[in-house]
Amino acid sequence: MKIAWVMRSRRQVAATLEGLQQLHREGKYEEAEAGARALEERTRRLRRRSRGLVVGWYAKALATVAACAHGRGTQVLDELESLIAELRRMDGPERVLLLAVRSNRMLVLNDAGRHREAEAEGLDLLRDLTRLKHLTPVWRLELCVLDNMVAALCGQGRYEEAEAIARGHLPRAEGATVAALHSGLVRSLNGQKRYDEALTEAQRFTPRWDRGQSGDLGIATAVALHGLGRRSEAEATVREALNECERFLHPDHPRAREARALIAHITATDGPPAPAPEQTAR
Repeated sequence: MKIAWVMRSRRQVAATLEGLQQLHREGKYEEAEAGARALEERTRRLRRRSRGLVVGWYAKALATVAACAHGRGTQVLDELESLIAELRRMDGPERVLLLAVRSNRMLVLNDAGRHREAEAEGLDLLRDLTRLKHLTPVWRLELCVLDNMVAALCGQGRYEEAEAIARGHLPRAEGATVAALHSGLVRSLNGQKRYDEALTEAQRFTPRWDRGQSGDLGIATAVALHGLGRRSEAEATVREALNECERFLHPDHPRAREARALIAHITATDGPPAPAPEQTAR
């Protein structure tokens, strides 16, 4: 009877986690985070059992990734740090979870403008992922890290390196990473003042819509348009991007601040093209 109860409980937890992950994939970040935090709270009474501890880790990781996607990454940075410290003491399957949480921390570092730290974290993550490739599929996580590397390099003005990463890995990306790397490529071209190429790339295709990428491509497109002297089109494009950010993302999302700064620059000057805005995490 006890064995049957344990098996049923495990199936219920697995189904709950899968349901929460599905909410996240659908862009329902608030619901995913609330559900994950509720699950973490329910597992606190099981903390003395390893199963409860592991479920709590996965629940906290899911809650923080949802918060970051929504734009509240800096608010959960301390949580990410404490979770990383706990997971570093573990071996086995939790090693992959540790790398995923560190990738999320990398995103938050970019959000905070700490691009050198984000790059260092990314290089270390890529080394760890290389060691794991023969044991378990990690290519999706690797692509997330590479996307964050593009942001970190753009944030340091190293646009040629960012372009090489984005171009090299965009063909094998899927889902939200397609949109992120595509936008990163446009931003890297803007940073090199190759505005014609940037605009061509921005208009080459429209990636599948993903809530977490709201406004990102629009901002990059507006920079290219302004660089080409098409001021009114640039203003209309960035205003549309800001509207998208305000509709789908948290008010504290750095992308909304980036859009407002670009609008202020476009409307305040008739002079030279705007410099590429500092790359934000996606």
